[in-house]
Amino acid sequence: MVIEQILLIVGATILGALGAIHLVYTFFSNKFNAFDEAVTKGMKHTSPVLAKETTMWDAWIGFNASHSLGALLVTAFYVPLSMTHMEVIRETAWFSILPVVVGLSYLGLARRYWFRVPFIGILISTVCFVGAAVLINT
Repeated sequence: MVIEQILLIVGATILGALGAIHLVYTFFSNKFNAFDEAVTKGMKHTSPVLAKETTMWDAWIGFNASHSLGALLVTAFYVPLSMTHMEVIRETAWFSILPVVVGLSYLGLARRYWFRVPFIGILISTVCFVGAAVLINT
């Protein structure tokens, strides 16, 4: 195994771990409830302007779940690809750049909207992706 391969696997695994934890928290904890119970209650009884078929609470749960699944998809794609078909990543610039784009996107979101733990995890993951891309493309 070469360093760029290890960096891709580590970066994707960190992102996947964050996504898995987020998914568990979404469905099996109260960690995304508001401290103010009135806010949670309001979300459960209010629809967004966009559609009356859902509530803000259901949309909130759906957004959190789909967000988690996106991180898990990157992991499910890049860990096996890096382990068994690294030549595909080396031969196609897009496959080496895509995790950098995803990492930077999540990093921007983490910086603007989230808190320290996901920001640090995503930062480490993105540094791994950037390092791998530089090694692959130079």
